[in-house]
Amino acid sequence: MDFSALNMFKPFTDEVEGAVRIPTTGLEPGVNYIHDVEYADIDGNVLHLQILIPSNREEMMKRMMQRPDTKKYPCVVYTQGSAWFKQDCYARIPEIARLAERGYVVAIVEYRHSGIARFPAQAKDMRNAIRFLRKNADKYYIDPDKIIGAGNSSGGHTALFAGIIKDDDTKDNLYPGFSAYVKGIINYYGSTTFTFPDSNPVTMNHCKADSPEGLVMGGVDLNENPELIKAISVDCNIFPETDLPPVLNIHGTADVVVNCKCSVAVHNRLKECGKDSELILVEGAGHGGSEFSTKEVLDLVTRFIEKCLK
Repeated sequence: MDFSALNMFKPFTDEVEGAVRIPTTGLEPGVNYIHDVEYADIDGNVLHLQILIPSNREEMMKRMMQRPDTKKYPCVVYTQGSAWFKQDCYARIPEIARLAERGYVVAIVEYRHSGIARFPAQAKDMRNAIRFLRKNADKYYIDPDKIIGAGNSSGGHTALFAGIIKDDDTKDNLYPGFSAYVKGIINYYGSTTFTFPDSNPVTMNHCKADSPEGLVMGGVDLNENPELIKAISVDCNIFPETDLPPVLNIHGTADVVVNCKCSVAVHNRLKECGKDSELILVEGAGHGGSEFSTKEVLDLVTRFIEKCLK
C-alpha cells in the first residue's frame, strides 16, 4: 500500500441533499479479532488462543505504517470454562469483546481437557499461554509488564491455580526465559472448591469418578480420596507464604451449578492469609449470563485491573 497517497487524499466534502453527516474523532473504540492462534503443541494436542485487540482508526493507521508510537495495551489472559471438558472458546467472544473495547487485549485460552490430561495440566497450559503472549507481545500490541489472569467456571479454577503453581524450572515450561506471572487474577464464578457437600448443587454425581471434578483428577472417586479433594480445591492450596497477586472473585448469588459459597470460601481464605482479595456478589445471577458484562460489573472489573497495574 502506498501510504504517501494518504497525504494527498482529500476527504469528500460535497454537500449532498438529505445526507446525514456524523462527526468522528478517529478514537471510537473497536476490536480486532485474530482467531485460532496456536500457542502450544503438547504430544500432538494443538492449543489455540482467540485474541481480541482494541482498535480505532488512529491506531489502525499506526499499525499499518508500523509507527514506533503504536500503542501497547494491558492484556487479560482469559480461560474459558467448560467443566474441564472440551471448551467452546468462541462462545463468549461477544461479551468478552466489551472488555477489549475498554482498552485491553483479551486472549482466550484453550486448555487440554480432562479427556486427554488430568489436573493441573490446565493451569500449566494457561501459564504457557501467558509466556507465549509475553514472547509475542509486540506482534499483538501487548504491554508485557501488564498482564492479568482471568477465567470463568473451571476457567476461574484454572486461572487461580495458574497463579498458585510454579513450574518455571520444569519441562512443562514451553517458553523458558518468559515469565508466567500476572499482576492480578479475576475469578468469574469459578468451580474452586469441593469441600462442601453442595459445592455443585445440581451435580448429582458430585465428586464421583464420572463427575467433572473426578474426571479431571484421572477418573477417580474423590469421596474415597479426600487428599485429592484438597489437591483440587483452591482454598486448600492458599497459605500465608503463597505468592499470589490481588484476586477479584465475582459470583452470582443464585448459581446452582457452582455454589456461590465457593468464591466466598476462596475470598475468606485469601483474607485469612493476608492476601489482597475482593468479592463481588451479583444478586440473582446464575452460572454466567449477561449480568456479568453490565456496565456496573465492567466498571468494577476495570477499576480492579487498573489498581493491579499501578
